[in-house]
Amino acid sequence: MLDATPSGAHHQRMTVSPLPQRGGIQRDLRDAERVLRVSAHPDSGVVTVSMWRGDDCVATHRMAPADVPALIGLLADALAACADPHPARADAG
Repeated sequence: MLDATPSGAHHQRMTVSPLPQRGGIQRDLRDAERVLRVSAHPDSGVVTVSMWRGDDCVATHRMAPADVPALIGLLADALAACADPHPARADAG
């Protein structure tokens, strides 16, 4: 869920720009128009995570490179929580 925008905030439409050389995308399971983009900006010392719907950027989050391991930890914890609690045993059967 995106944070609520304070009243009176200015909204600017952001359009597609080429991915930087250092980055990638992850498509949403719900539809191919929803995309998470991760891009490194070494010149400004930030990593940006942005949410896109088609050609529109709907949210961005900039972080210091030093904060990326904490994000990776959150993703790893979420992945572990989704893991099958009863994996099939190789010798079962």
